[in-house]
Amino acid sequence: MSILIDEKTRLLVQGITGGEGSFHAQRCMEYGTKIVGGTSPGKGGTVHLGVPVFNTVDRAVKETGADTSMIFVPAPFAADAILESADAGLSLVVCITEFIPTADMVTVLRYLSGGKTRLIGPNCPGLISPGKSKVGLMAGDIHKPGRVGVVSRSGTLTYEVVSQLTALDIGQSTCVGIGGDPIPGSTFAEILMLFEQDTETDVVVLIGEIGGTLEQDAAETIKNNMSKPVVAFVAGNTAPPGRRMGHAGAIISGAAGTAGEKIRALREGGAVIVENPARIGRSVAEALAKGSK
Repeated sequence: MSILIDEKTRLLVQGITGGEGSFHAQRCMEYGTKIVGGTSPGKGGTVHLGVPVFNTVDRAVKETGADTSMIFVPAPFAADAILESADAGLSLVVCITEFIPTADMVTVLRYLSGGKTRLIGPNCPGLISPGKSKVGLMAGDIHKPGRVGVVSRSGTLTYEVVSQLTALDIGQSTCVGIGGDPIPGSTFAEILMLFEQDTETDVVVLIGEIGGTLEQDAAETIKNNMSKPVVAFVAGNTAPPGRRMGHAGAIISGAAGTAGEKIRALREGGAVIVENPARIGRSVAEALAKGSK
């Protein structure tokens, strides 16, 4: 099994005729993802990359049966693109766009609250269920189908971890990049629970970083709700307070945002803590050998 996407996913690409949208839509198609259409206002009725283009998401969903959207719309319009997908009834929206104003995301999350639409991102690499489907930027060739889930705030570290796992002949069920913005559409805790409910995920890798309290919330979920081992690494041990390090959300603005505090919380929650990212693959192998905690 996998979470969120699989070989049945019917993907709509918002911004499909733009440079980034076109490039990554083509890569997703080559991986085997079923892209059923795209949107680009003013270009409705045309065909791009062999799929129909529509002016609106609502029209696209009605004509193609799309259930998932991937967004490459520029930042000033991305929040509206997310809301348009939710209004059209899509169950999953993956927003790749970065630099969306935080105030816009506050409005988006309030609107999505209690609804059927799950948002991954923004400012994220997307997700992949190896051998089934990918929605986003992740390189398909480094992934291998298997039973380890990966959830991360860092795209680069995700690729490093997956490379280690695949080199050790350890496959992945689904890899999810939740994004590096201060307000993500989905949290560590939410994705962990999806992996907990997936009967074909045996171990989960969590890759955190400085800033916010997502890792502390994840620690509570691991402690109270997870039966599966969680291997965790938190980047940013040497980051100075008050300075953004990479992602918009990677800034220490209080004691809770430090790597040390996150590591302490995760360890107390029952996660297996890895201090050196080069050891993550080996730690997963050891967790698989031990089985459920």
